[in-house]
Amino acid sequence: MNFKNTGRALLLLSMLAVSFKPPVENLFNGKDFSGWDKYLDIPNQHSQFPQLKKDAKGMYTEPLGYNNDPTRVFTVVQVDGEPAIRVSGEVFGGIISQKEYQNYHLRLQFKWGAKKWPPRDTMVRDSGILYHSQGEIGKVPNSWSWLPSQECQIQEGDCGDYWAVGNARVKINAVRRGEKYVYDPSGPEIMFGYGTEGKPRCFKRMTSEKRRGEWNQVDLYILGGRAVHVLNGQTVLVVNSSYMHEGDRDQPVDKGKIQLQSEGAEIFYRRITLEPLSAIPEAVIPH
Repeated sequence: MNFKNTGRALLLLSMLAVSFKPPVENLFNGKDFSGWDKYLDIPNQHSQFPQLKKDAKGMYTEPLGYNNDPTRVFTVVQVDGEPAIRVSGEVFGGIISQKEYQNYHLRLQFKWGAKKWPPRDTMVRDSGILYHSQGEIGKVPNSWSWLPSQECQIQEGDCGDYWAVGNARVKINAVRRGEKYVYDPSGPEIMFGYGTEGKPRCFKRMTSEKRRGEWNQVDLYILGGRAVHVLNGQTVLVVNSSYMHEGDRDQPVDKGKIQLQSEGAEIFYRRITLEPLSAIPEAVIPH
């Protein structure tokens, strides 16, 4: 055996393996909102928007719409020495990726700011990461501010929960505890969404959030209709399959846009990357 030639061959194979590794895509370039659209819904009365119509009761009647952000709900700022997206939360809405994505590992970090706005100024801080986003905003019930989608909840005390947005539905292994369903890998598979047994929400199995003011790491592993919600290294919920309910059928969903919500609270997002995924790592799947 020619060990010298064998060593060279192994080195070449190693180099080829590295060269064919799927590239990591930076979804936030640290400078602006390239690759994203902004959407803002109908404002509440705490801000002034003279360009919008009001009804006889003095209430705004139309959304600010796409890429119209007069009070700078979405900005790029420097936080802790590096760029981040600041979401003020003043108006409900979000930033929406211009591309659809399928089979990926999404990584990002978030931390809460101090500011809260009506109608959630007396409630816990709220936002969310929405995936498999499809359709149009406001065309189906319960999607007035966002595209119909599956949500990884980002809310104080509830980060990692599942929420259905619009006509989205999922199947999750869960058990009933009082009035709520909680993810449990050994529990029966239950359908979640508006009009289903589980209703629109499934609670995570554990809390792994950091204290307010500290950065939290979120990893979402999306493969087909399956999704794994990981917060600070802990798998808190697994979605088995994803759907959009259309007419009397649940249509499988395996791709869509990504949204980051503005929902009444100041929040910062940074280090937003996406890597193609061919298999969900066994280590993040509870057994």
